[in-house]
Amino acid sequence: MELQIQDLVSSIRKEGIDAANAEAESILAEAKKKADAIISDAKAQAENAKATAEKEIGIMKESASVSAQQAKRDAVLAFKTEIQKEYENILKKDIKKELSGEALGKLIRAAITGEDVSTYTAEVAEVTEALQGELAEEIKNGLEIKPTKGVNAGFRLASKDGSGYFDCTDEAVAEMVMPYFRDLDI
Repeated sequence: MELQIQDLVSSIRKEGIDAANAEAESILAEAKKKADAIISDAKAQAENAKATAEKEIGIMKESASVSAQQAKRDAVLAFKTEIQKEYENILKKDIKKELSGEALGKLIRAAITGEDVSTYTAEVAEVTEALQGELAEEIKNGLEIKPTKGVNAGFRLASKDGSGYFDCTDEAVAEMVMPYFRDLDI
């Protein structure tokens, strides 16, 4: 009997251990399934995050490229503007230098050629002896030469009756010539 009890206890023990092992295997299998699902979800999330990051990087690269192109264009435009300003300054200085002395007298004479000089006044920045000498014949025939504050260089040929004038001042000449320099492709 003792043997039977021992066999019974052994059998119960074996069944209990087998049941515990089966349950442990079931729990392990379930845990492994859950772990695999967690790993799979984590991989999917990682792939999604990677794809999102790559997309954002692509957008940033494109934006940086567009910004670089814009900066390049802005720099070229700024350079062109500065060059044009420099051309304007040089042109104005040269025109001012050339619209004086003997050259000024020749220009005034050319402007009144074939006209009744007694009907005009030449407005200049300064009446010099050289200018009076150059236009001596025209002055004798009635051309009036007078200094005017609004003229820095060059001249303004005004009708004495106030009906009009021909502006050949340094500013007017520069304004007429500058469009040709502004259209340069630099």
